[in-house]
Amino acid sequence: MQPKSLSSLHEQLQALISESPLQRVSHPLLSARNISLSIKRDDLLHTHISGNKWRKLKFNLIEARSRGVNHILSFGGAYSNHIHALAAAGFHFGFKTSAIIRGESHYANNPTLQQAQKWGMQLHFVTRKEYQLRNEADYLMQLQKRFSDAFILPEGGSNAFAIPGIAEACTEINQQSDNSVDHIITATGSGGTLAGLVAGCSATKNKIKVTGIAVLKQGEYLNQQIQELLKQTEHCYDTQWQLQTQFHGGGYAKVSPVLKTFCRTFEQQYDIPIEPIYTGKMFYALFELLKEGYFNEGDHIVALHTGGLQGRQGFQQNKLI
Repeated sequence: MQPKSLSSLHEQLQALISESPLQRVSHPLLSARNISLSIKRDDLLHTHISGNKWRKLKFNLIEARSRGVNHILSFGGAYSNHIHALAAAGFHFGFKTSAIIRGESHYANNPTLQQAQKWGMQLHFVTRKEYQLRNEADYLMQLQKRFSDAFILPEGGSNAFAIPGIAEACTEINQQSDNSVDHIITATGSGGTLAGLVAGCSATKNKIKVTGIAVLKQGEYLNQQIQELLKQTEHCYDTQWQLQTQFHGGGYAKVSPVLKTFCRTFEQQYDIPIEPIYTGKMFYALFELLKEGYFNEGDHIVALHTGGLQGRQGFQQNKLI
């Protein structure tokens, strides 16, 4: 695969992916509290490279291309939205892609990884014990020696180059909204999306509060991770933000009967597809927080739909949704 030029990449980016729409929705709970809710439909950015995964990849792709690097390697589980999006981006924008996958090689037969391979991604399966080393400096150094031509992305794509891509969502939201935005809420897995929203809201100079919904158990450690991501960008951010860690529903990829019912009802009511790992938990938490009085009367809330809908295939295959 021949590397394409940086200018060619910019042209492709503009041609393939445009702004996502902002959709207003209604609900009795919102009306009772004089609160308005809009959904930033990042699930509609692109069929395969959607949501926050695309936003986090964008400037990483630009950085790799500016360095003359045409191979991107990252990490993920068997149904990883990030791995799926990276493989699609590699296919569309002319990058070689590789992935370190947690688990056994038979996972290559699931819908997510089958499609990733069709897009040309090379999969390397490792034990769960080895996968735990994915953020260790020595392990990353060994990987860099093994894949000497690769630009290595962390799991989920959350690094300093992810921040400006997510921040662009804030600019779009402010331009698209008919009235001022008081609150942005998002699902949080690795911290990059929340950090990017904090950066983006600070840049707009509007007093917007950002809330993240941790989708995994014991997610308190993400507070430090988000702080570290913000420090890497070498800017001062004054946006108020908070991470809610009580809505994990039993842990990552755990789907309770209550959450399953909520997701089905939400989709029927609004005709907006969601999945139970990220967006389902985020919207469920949003309505629970409404009941608790977490938001101020008169607030305009924007919920960032982070996409990830390809993961529904695995859940449908295992009859979990």
